Amino acid sequence: MKKLISLMMIMVLVVVTAACSGSDSGKETNKGSDKPQATNSGGSNSGDKEKTDEGAKNVLDGDKPTLRQLQPFNHFDPNNDYVAKFLEEKTGYKVKYDMLPEEMFNEKLNLLMANKEPYDFMKLGKDQFYNLVEAGALEPLDELLEQYGDNLKAGINEETWKAATVDGKIYGVPEGGTGLSASTNLVIRKDWLDELGLEIPTNRDELYNVLKTIKEKKNVIPLSGYKSIFPEIATTFDIPTLSSNAFAWGELNGELIQQAQHPKMKDYLAFMNKLYDEGLIDSEWPINTGSKVIEKFTSGKAAIMSVAWWSSPSIVSALAKNFPDAKLETLPYLTGDSGKPSVGAGAGISYYIAIPKWAKNKEHAMNLINMKLEENLFKELVIGEEGVHHKVEDGKYYPILPKFNDDLNNASHFLTGTDQRVYEDYWQARVRKDPVLQGYYEQFQQQAEGNFVVDPMSKAKPIESVSKYTQSLMQFSEDTYMKYIGGSDSLDTFDSYLAQWEANGGKEMVEDAREWYNSQK
Repeated sequence: MKKLISLMMIMVLVVVTAACSGSDSGKETNKGSDKPQATNSGGSNSGDKEKTDEGAKNVLDGDKPTLRQLQPFNHFDPNNDYVAKFLEEKTGYKVKYDMLPEEMFNEKLNLLMANKEPYDFMKLGKDQFYNLVEAGALEPLDELLEQYGDNLKAGINEETWKAATVDGKIYGVPEGGTGLSASTNLVIRKDWLDELGLEIPTNRDELYNVLKTIKEKKNVIPLSGYKSIFPEIATTFDIPTLSSNAFAWGELNGELIQQAQHPKMKDYLAFMNKLYDEGLIDSEWPINTGSKVIEKFTSGKAAIMSVAWWSSPSIVSALAKNFPDAKLETLPYLTGDSGKPSVGAGAGISYYIAIPKWAKNKEHAMNLINMKLEENLFKELVIGEEGVHHKVEDGKYYPILPKFNDDLNNASHFLTGTDQRVYEDYWQARVRKDPVLQGYYEQFQQQAEGNFVVDPMSKAKPIESVSKYTQSLMQFSEDTYMKYIGGSDSLDTFDSYLAQWEANGGKEMVEDAREWYNSQK
C-alpha cells in the first residue's frame, strides 16, 4: 500500500510538471520535461536541420554545470574518492554524489522522486527502475542517445539495450556485468579427508557417505551452511538456483517455471531434512548467518562449507592462523539426477542509469555518461593508469598494489554503463589482487565451464507482478522451507504450501512471466 501511494504521488507530480512545462512552451528553456533541442521534426528542410543541429550543440557550450547523481548505498564517501576527482579532471564535470540510505532505501527513493529532488541522473536497481518508469518519472533517452550517446551505443550490445526498453522507448542506460561466472562452491578440510581415507565426493550419494563418515569419526559438524536453498545440493535435483539464493527461474520441458514449482523441490527438501535429522548438516542451519558459518569452519568446528571466491582470502587466512597444517580442497560441482553438474547463473543488468523527467541538465548528464565510455577514459576508470595502477603480463591485466586498492577500490561505484567489448577483461584485474582470491576465482570458473544454466528471467524486462510479489513470496518460501528442513513442519503439507504460494501472487506472477518468455521464442 505504501508503495502504491508513493507511486501515485510521483505520477501526480509528473503530470503537474508536464503541465507547467507546457505553459512555458514559448520560452527558450531546457528545463523540466522539454525535449532535447537536438530534435529535428519531420518536414524541415536541410537548412532547418543544420540550424537545429547547431542549436543542439550549443546546449553544451559555456561553463559546465555541477551535476547531481543519486547512487545506491555504499560504505565510503564518494565525494572525496580518488575516482570522483579523476572523473572531474578528465571530463570537466563536477558531480555531487548522494547515496540512498542502507535501510528503507526504496521508501527514501520514492520520497525524493515525489518531491522532485533535482537530480540530473540516478543509478537504480531493476525494481526501482521499473517503478519509476511505471510512474512516468523518467525521461525517455532515445533522442539524447542519438545526439550525445555514440560511445554508449558502440559499447553496449543490442540485447542489453532491450532490458532498458519499455513500450519501444529506452528509459535507462543498462549497466551490464562481467558475463557468466561461478560465485560459490563447496570447500572441504582435505587433511581430515585424507586422515579418514576418503575420496573427494563427485555426486550427491558420495557426498552423503562422506558426511556420514565425518560425523562418526571426527565429531564435528560435517556440513555447515544457511538458507533453505543450498545451491550446491539443490542443483543435484535439477532445481534452478542462483548463488545469491535469489528467486531463481528455470525451464522444464520448454516451459518457464519458478523454483518453487519444480517437481523435485519436495525431494530436495526431504533430502535436506534427512541430513538435518541425521546430524549431517549444522543443527543451527535455520538460524545461521554467513558470518557464523565462516566462524565455525575456520575454528575447526565444521568440515565443509560453501565458499564465495571473494571471501576466500579471509577464510584461508583465518583457518591457517588457527590450524597451520590444515589443507583445503574445492569439490567439483556435484552431479545428481541428470548425470551432469549444473551451475546456476544470472546474465542480467546490474544497474540502470536514468534521468528524471524534471532534471535541468539532461543533455549534460547524457554527455557525461557517454564520455565515461570513451575508450581510454573507461579503461582508466576501471583499472587505472598503466604502470601506476596496473601492469600487463601475458596479455592479462594485473593490479599494482597497494596503489590499485588505494585509488580504485570503489571504482565500480562510479560506473554508469560498461563497454561490454572489454569490461570483463579489465574487471578480472580485481581478482588478481591476491593469489588466494585469484586461485579460487579461476578454479571455480574452470570447474563451471560448460555447466552453466542461465536463469531465463535474468534478462527479462521489468514485469509488474514479478516485482510486486517476488520479495513476499521469496520470504514465504524461505520460512516454509526452513520448517521442512528443521522438521517443525511435515512435508505432507507441501501441496498446501504451493497452493498458498500461488494464491499469494505466484500464479499471476508466473503467468505474466511466461507471457514474456514465450514472446522471446
